[in-house]
Amino acid sequence: MNAKRGYVPEDERNFSASALETMRTASCHINYLINQGYDLKSASTFVGNHFLLSERQRLAIVRSLAAKEQLETRRGKEKEDGAEVWIDGFNMIITLEVLLCDSILFNCMDGTIRDLAALRGTYRIIPETTDAANMLLDTLLEARAESVHILLDEPVSNSGRLKVLIADIGEKYPFTLDIQIRKDVDRELYGKENVITSDSVILDNCKSWINLTPRCLEKHGGRALKVW
Repeated sequence: MNAKRGYVPEDERNFSASALETMRTASCHINYLINQGYDLKSASTFVGNHFLLSERQRLAIVRSLAAKEQLETRRGKEKEDGAEVWIDGFNMIITLEVLLCDSILFNCMDGTIRDLAALRGTYRIIPETTDAANMLLDTLLEARAESVHILLDEPVSNSGRLKVLIADIGEKYPFTLDIQIRKDVDRELYGKENVITSDSVILDNCKSWINLTPRCLEKHGGRALKVW
């Protein structure tokens, strides 16, 4: 298995300059359809077939777009920081691993940074995991967090090992660090204040959220592609 998180060799072709131009045109079509009430996945399939987009290109567009109503709701709930924060652990750590691996990230319409790394219940710690955890906790410290809750999905492999790794790193930080392994992290975060994630379903269901990943991207000097 390739240890470079989120990397697929074909992405050099999938997201070349000419491919991005085609994807932005396709995104305009899909964006119009979803704002007319069409389902995002169905619209991306219809338009993707017309423009002969690959599965990776379609996934990038689906993760990048959102309907106008969703964008307004998410922007209305976004906060700059919070004393007590709730973190979608795998979501954040994996995106930061992708960043540190210099794999492809996407600048999405709602302001979040997303990746194409597929989890599907399997996860393994890679050399970048420690740096990803440090980056996350460093950024939380700069954001003046006082109480940090990190939730990890129980069904995902190596969740226990990741918990131990983050806990060991977290001992040097002044804030309270609570790491939990839960059966359904998404639902645990529904209704919470100051949620840190890029998961669109959680963003639509939480009470408020903090957009932390762009700060990490800026600190690292990374870049994210725009496909819309």
